[in-house]
Amino acid sequence: MSKKIEFSTGEFVVYPSHGVGQIVGRETQTIAGHELQVFVIDFEKDRMTLRVPVAKAGTSGLRALSSKKQMQTALAKLKGRSRARRTMWSRRAQEYEAKINSGDPASIAEVVRDLHRNASQPDQSYSERQMYQAALDRLAREFAAIESIDPEAAAQRLEEMMSAA
Repeated sequence: MSKKIEFSTGEFVVYPSHGVGQIVGRETQTIAGHELQVFVIDFEKDRMTLRVPVAKAGTSGLRALSSKKQMQTALAKLKGRSRARRTMWSRRAQEYEAKINSGDPASIAEVVRDLHRNASQPDQSYSERQMYQAALDRLAREFAAIESIDPEAAAQRLEEMMSAA
């Protein structure tokens, strides 16, 4: 039993493995002789268009943007202490990747917090920097959409919050 999810054209949504996109319309497509209603979602930054069947929107994890309260909870995690464990990077990387692709802002904020480095801290490996950038970008895009600011300004505000913590 999946509950029906409705989004309107122009609305910003979050698709777990791709982040924030914008509904640009609804189409009916014929696939293998079956008519299928799909949401057409544009991910401008990735120059990608995704079509998600309306009937599968809920099970695919497609959701509306977080509320300001949910985002505040996520941002509070940025100010916490890093929980970087001393396990092998490959294992941590898998856990971080899963958190980023969950689409949950609080989980993504944990990855950003754990991988953030101040000037006084040791350098990161290339893959740590890449993962940090991916997580920061994903969190900043949702924060930007909620606050109606541009993603670069949102990323800067997030980094300032961590530096002040």
